[in-house]
Amino acid sequence: MNNLRAKPVEIQWHSGLPIYASAPFLKLLGEQYGWVGGIDDAGRLRCVLPYTVVRKPGFRMIRFRAETVPWEGEIDIAEEKLFLTSAIEYFRSTGADMIIPSGNTAIFRTYPDGAVAAPYGNYVIDLTQPEAVLLRNMDSSHRNNLRKATKEGVEIKSGIQYLDICHALITETLERSDSSFRTYDQFKRMVLGLGDNARMLVAEHQGVLQACMIASFSEYGAYTSYCGSKSKPVRGATQLLHWEAMLQFRAMGVKRFDFQGVRINPEKGSKQEGILNFKRNFGGELVSGYLWKYSFHPLKWAAYSVAVKLLLGGDIVDREHSKLVSA
Repeated sequence: MNNLRAKPVEIQWHSGLPIYASAPFLKLLGEQYGWVGGIDDAGRLRCVLPYTVVRKPGFRMIRFRAETVPWEGEIDIAEEKLFLTSAIEYFRSTGADMIIPSGNTAIFRTYPDGAVAAPYGNYVIDLTQPEAVLLRNMDSSHRNNLRKATKEGVEIKSGIQYLDICHALITETLERSDSSFRTYDQFKRMVLGLGDNARMLVAEHQGVLQACMIASFSEYGAYTSYCGSKSKPVRGATQLLHWEAMLQFRAMGVKRFDFQGVRINPEKGSKQEGILNFKRNFGGELVSGYLWKYSFHPLKWAAYSVAVKLLLGGDIVDREHSKLVSA
């Protein structure tokens, strides 16, 4: 087992890596960003960890935008844990106050000692499989809904001309869950900033938008970055939207389709269980892992925790941490 030391390294992104590790994506989220690399005893770069610095008045916070990315061969979980422990010490030395949860773009296989962690998962579909296999792996209820939507005349379209209406629909969708979304200007900057690595798709029925998806992608994989739908879309419209997105990305040579996060063992009958079932029924593999955060400054950590609890009822790690404690 190699002891991987963390140190800053040059960003050398290519399309075989997650889009969330790319400089254009990281730059969209903050003026300060970079990669921390895991260097083995022979001086070889074995993995990288993309991050941005989130600045608020009096706070300097680190957020990882993708999980640990292998660079030269695979690394095992024990090596990754050593690397993350070393990364903690590196960020401590930079004067960071804390590491805050990554959201659902970075689900780690492990976490460093001293971190507050929570179980989280993700459904991923291997797009290198034949189309017939992809369809066969899908739950029969989803296949039936695909046929229903096609028969009803639901059409899948794409293009930047849907930017305004997609923002409105995603905002409306999140408001139904008492959540907020980026402003239109922030959303536009994000989508346009990714250029050819962002794709906007909509499901339309008789001229009325039923559902939409903004996917960020590279050859490595496509991510359902933002999705929205009417409160009562035409039956099968959302399934057809995702299916057609998979086929389009598969035709482009993209290797995987990433549904970008599900909660582990959500409460029965909850909205989160419905989201998990929707994603699972496409036939992907559940990849289980962790979200985590870490404190370097106890007083600022306490202030952050109180603020997030008051504003949001706690962050995603707070809401899911009990599942790890009781496991």
